[in-house]
Amino acid sequence: MKDLIIVESPTKSKTLTSFLGKGYKVLSTMGHIRDLPKEKLGIEIVEKKDKNYDFLPQYALLEKKKETIKKLKEETKKAKKVYLATDPDREGEAISYHVAYICSKKKEKDPKFLRITFHEITQKAIKDSLKKAGKINLQLVDAQQARRLLDRLVGYKLSPLLWRKIRRGLSAGRVQSVAVRLIVEREREREKFIPEEYWDILAHLRKTIGGKKEGAPTFYAKLIKKNSKSFKIDKEIQAKEVVKDLEKANYEVGSVERKEVLQDPPPPFSTSTLQQIASRRLGFSGKRTMRAAQSLYERGFITYHRTDSFNLASQAISEIRNYIEKEKGKNYLPEKPRIYKTKSKVAQEAHEAVRPTNVNRQIEEKKAGRDEQKLYRLIWQRAVASQIKAAIWDQAKINIQAPSQRDLYGFLVEGKVIKFDGWLSLYKFKDKEKEEELPSLKKGDDLDLLEVKSEQKFTQSPARYTEASLIKALEERGIGRPSTYVPIISTIQNRQYVEKEERKFKPTPLGEVVNDFLIEYFPQTFDYQFTAKMEDELDDIANGKRNWISVMNDFYLPFEEKLKAVTEVAERVQVPTEVTGEKCPECKKGELVIRVGRFGKFISCSRFPDCKYTAPFVQKIEGIKCPKCGGEVVVKKTKKGKQFYGCSNYPKCDWASWKKPKK
Repeated sequence: MKDLIIVESPTKSKTLTSFLGKGYKVLSTMGHIRDLPKEKLGIEIVEKKDKNYDFLPQYALLEKKKETIKKLKEETKKAKKVYLATDPDREGEAISYHVAYICSKKKEKDPKFLRITFHEITQKAIKDSLKKAGKINLQLVDAQQARRLLDRLVGYKLSPLLWRKIRRGLSAGRVQSVAVRLIVEREREREKFIPEEYWDILAHLRKTIGGKKEGAPTFYAKLIKKNSKSFKIDKEIQAKEVVKDLEKANYEVGSVERKEVLQDPPPPFSTSTLQQIASRRLGFSGKRTMRAAQSLYERGFITYHRTDSFNLASQAISEIRNYIEKEKGKNYLPEKPRIYKTKSKVAQEAHEAVRPTNVNRQIEEKKAGRDEQKLYRLIWQRAVASQIKAAIWDQAKINIQAPSQRDLYGFLVEGKVIKFDGWLSLYKFKDKEKEEELPSLKKGDDLDLLEVKSEQKFTQSPARYTEASLIKALEERGIGRPSTYVPIISTIQNRQYVEKEERKFKPTPLGEVVNDFLIEYFPQTFDYQFTAKMEDELDDIANGKRNWISVMNDFYLPFEEKLKAVTEVAERVQVPTEVTGEKCPECKKGELVIRVGRFGKFISCSRFPDCKYTAPFVQKIEGIKCPKCGGEVVVKKTKKGKQFYGCSNYPKCDWASWKKPKK
């Protein structure tokens, strides 16, 4: 009789099978096998004598998992022991609970069903976990169940209200709607922003060496002071006056400050930092990053990829330090290991950062796809770099005095050169480690003026959120957790509440209307601090500090009262339509407008339903012509949803580009 190990995915199943002997059989659940039903609320809300409620989830077996469930029941009956080896987080704990509940008459209390967890899929980690097999952690199950029920209550209670007050088919999410709020508020900051003009003044200077001017090094210095006070030039006429004055000034070095600056390496990756850096460096979406990370984890290349910890296991640190000493030399190895503190107090996530399971292991092309190779390299570099010595820079700040006939001007020039590359030899920030070497200068040195330049500039509006910056904003506010960032971002796009424009999020008119309605009538439910507080309370359930029923009641009682009141008083809201300026070709009376449906934007007649003309929406790039045939450039999408630019005359013209062409 073999012992049975149950995991979530077939890939994970294959990896475990390769480590274990003949005494084990490994099966996968293929994800969840039991969940709340889609067609109804799925929660029985029972009022108690104390005016509080009980919340009884009405779980149902997933129809598409019938064969999987049948196989699990058959094999668990045969097995001597059943090891539940789902992922080491709340969701994984919940899946293990449901497997035991379905497959045993004793439910989760059956001693035959044992819970094992591991944060890396290696032979040692698996065998160690089997020795420490224990019970299902019901606190984690309760925390996951509370999150699921809270999200279901908000979604299934609010959505019908949105149908009545705005438009059929809409839905709201407890955390997703807060993410939309961030994007809407940022867009309105941009709309209200009034650019302010300012001028930079730069002096192009040269140090004469031994009286020779030819070949002497030159550099630029920026004007920062006038008569020892900071000042701002905001008009062209003022800039011209200053330039004219500076052209007659004398220039000499006022002071030179040189010092060594240490730059410590960043910590190894957490889930959010991995998604942020993969977005910036590799151009990966959050979904693409997590898909590649999931594959790497299940095949034993990296530790568990859903974590908000920066911690590394002592054994991993030892292996990395040995690698650094062997490959880079003792000069790159700090005296003591670097320990990174984790801010999070969450018990549900893995206790280690994302790192390679074996620092000496690289991925062969035949064993992984291109995304997996790129992401593994990034994870490997970051983990190893975190244990290398700090980089050392020689930094110089040079103040230059320029007395004119009327005023004393002050210029600043800064430069830095690398003295010891340290961790930068392995992992560089692309735009932050630029060396800017300055000529050797000392106080009192005279300088020759080559040119004074004035540059007109304008203050910039706040940037729209990218995936990376949105994840960072959510994390900073304590909203969401490592496993939720990708679903949040996917959901708000799928619901047509936001769209991407040049990889940045912009709210749709529909998203703005829904956001304004929710914020007006449910200000507390979608408040940033309230949402973060809910996350903390879910953490408290996971840590055994709160009862999940009491947390549910604290939320549900005021929410239900507010819902009833809003249903009565809220007025219907119209979603504004974008006008194309073209007449309907069918009825010749209405205007063509852009509407948003289940599958995105489309063209419709403004006289709908009297006129039912529709056409696909094609986004044209104004002011840009096809470089091949001169046709209009339009935005297109691949079958997988990736955006690119193409010619409107396709298939006659096959020009296409991933990058937006320049005007």
